[in-house]
Amino acid sequence: MEQKTKISAEDGKQELVITREFDLPLELLFKAYVEPEIVEQWMGTKVLKLENKKHGSWQFKTTDAKGNVVFQANGVIHEFVPNKKITRTFEMENAPFDVQLEFLEFEQLTNDTSKLNMHIVYRSVTLRDQMLQLPFAQGINMAHNRLQDILSKLK
Repeated sequence: MEQKTKISAEDGKQELVITREFDLPLELLFKAYVEPEIVEQWMGTKVLKLENKKHGSWQFKTTDAKGNVVFQANGVIHEFVPNKKITRTFEMENAPFDVQLEFLEFEQLTNDTSKLNMHIVYRSVTLRDQMLQLPFAQGINMAHNRLQDILSKLK
C-alpha cells in the first residue's frame, strides 16, 4: 500500500520534511491538531493538556490495558496562527530522544482539500537518523490515515 504521508530526509541534515495531502477542508484539518477529543481519536492517546496559544503547553500520554505508561510526550507551543501554523517543541519522556522543534504549516489546496507541511529539526543528524530507524514513517502514515478517516465522517 502506498504511503500517502511523504517523508524527506536529506543526507547530512538534522531535519525531516513531512507532507501529506488530505481530502479535508483546511479548517477541519487544523481542528484535528487542536481539539483534544479529535487528537485523542486519531493519535490513539490521552490528551492531558493542550493550550493552543503562544507560550501554551501540551502533554499526551498513552497507557496499556494494565495502566502502564507506554508513551508520554510534551512540549511548548511557540507560535499559534489558526488555520495556518503551529510551531512547537516535542519531547518524548523516558526515551533516548532529545527535544525536537516542529513547524506545522496548514495549506488550503481547494475548498475540500488541504495539505500539512511539517518541518522537524533534531539536535543532530544522528538523532534524526535514529528516529528514521524506528517504524516512524509507517506510524505517522497510519496516524494520518486515521485522521483522514475520522474527519471524513465530520465533513
